[in-house]
Amino acid sequence: MRIYSTRKLPEKHIQSIIHNIDGVEVEMWPYEDKPISREELVKQVEHADGLITMLSDSIDEEILAKGTKLKVVANLAVGFDNINLEAARKHQVVVCNTPDVLTETTADLTFGLLMATARRFGEAISYIKNDQWNSWSPYLLAGQDIHHKTIGIFGMGAIGEAVARRARGFSMNVLYHNRTRKEEAEKSLPAQYVSLNDLAEQSDFVVSLAPLTNDTKNTFNKEFFQKMKSTAIFVNAGRGPVMNEADLYDALTTGKIAGAGLDVFEKEPIGANHPLVGLPNVVAIPHIGSASIETRTAMIQLCFENVLQVLQGKEAKTPVKR
Repeated sequence: MRIYSTRKLPEKHIQSIIHNIDGVEVEMWPYEDKPISREELVKQVEHADGLITMLSDSIDEEILAKGTKLKVVANLAVGFDNINLEAARKHQVVVCNTPDVLTETTADLTFGLLMATARRFGEAISYIKNDQWNSWSPYLLAGQDIHHKTIGIFGMGAIGEAVARRARGFSMNVLYHNRTRKEEAEKSLPAQYVSLNDLAEQSDFVVSLAPLTNDTKNTFNKEFFQKMKSTAIFVNAGRGPVMNEADLYDALTTGKIAGAGLDVFEKEPIGANHPLVGLPNVVAIPHIGSASIETRTAMIQLCFENVLQVLQGKEAKTPVKR
């Protein structure tokens, strides 16, 4: 059984997973922070029984067709919009992701990003680093309160519910919009289901955690931002293409909304010259929602467990069922 990973992963973790399984060979792209080239991916998939991939890897019809031995692709992410699911079904390749293990960690990051944006952490850090702190004034870098405000969550999956629990700890009113009602969450949190229009108009903080689908793409556009409060903050820790960056830039620079906290972007990675990065009312971070040592280690383990389960003729632990 040959497993190929498109990123270099810690060998000690891999060995702890496969040490007692005979006939397993693991090879990896030799770089941790450099994406595998298309040419190399095509070459490696021809000899792989299992593939461990990143969100930045395009696993399309060509790749899946080249993988004549390929039985399983495990994405090191909860998302899987980089994988052509229809082509995977056609070629009888099982697709897996890493849900659940990253829920609480991503919720921590999301709420932290909300707080950092509301309380202007980015500007405050730069203020000291640029040696500007020479005096004090009553409204020096004054931000917005979070407690007792209204949060509107777009995408009430496991991560959305975890963010809502944190919001309740701040005595926030929780609204949400989702493709299906979450009646149990409505009672336990509590939370209120609202239309997308009401979410825009009533929320002090709009938080996007939805997956990227044809229905969610470009949800946050000029029309949506115009409906938001001028004091409201937009946070995206889900998928970049659910927002229109040009429309968001316009909303931020014309006072339609107060600020934005962004962990994801339409096209990644971005550079320092990205228009949104230069705005003082934007906190931008490099897609690190699940990036804690404990969680990334658990995600790697789950990927290998999924691959090994399938290669041993068993059902994957977390298959994508769409």
